[in-house]
Amino acid sequence: MKKVTLILILFISFFGLQAQDNKDREQHRERIKAMKVAFITQEMSMTPELAQKFWPIYNKYECQKMDLHRREHEELNDIESLSEKEAEKMLMEYQEIENEEYQIKKSLFTDLKKIISSKEIIKLHKLESDFNKKLLKEYRERKAKEQRKN
Repeated sequence: MKKVTLILILFISFFGLQAQDNKDREQHRERIKAMKVAFITQEMSMTPELAQKFWPIYNKYECQKMDLHRREHEELNDIESLSEKEAEKMLMEYQEIENEEYQIKKSLFTDLKKIISSKEIIKLHKLESDFNKKLLKEYRERKAKEQRKN
């Protein structure tokens, strides 16, 4: 799941670098989020009733996860000038973030088990990975197409 998250963050970041301003970046994020919602909803054959229960739980998890990743990456600008003490403090923060991410995921699974089966939770995990692979593939194809034009 961590790889999936990293890929998604990298992908969003790449889109963000291409975007002209914050509005464009936000539109990219929203478009990716909408694609993910549609993909997961369709692949899990969610009824409207299930979707109404599922998405608030999942969106809360995604929001918490993004907050953790922002925290993790906010001080990575000038690594070379870090003192050993600052680096040690940063490592401890990373460990805390990892622990919090584990707790958030554990909470997600507990909450999801109230509305879907364990088997469906495993399927969700696979679908997240599939979605990120698909997104990355489309990004690479578009970049290759742009490079061929130039």
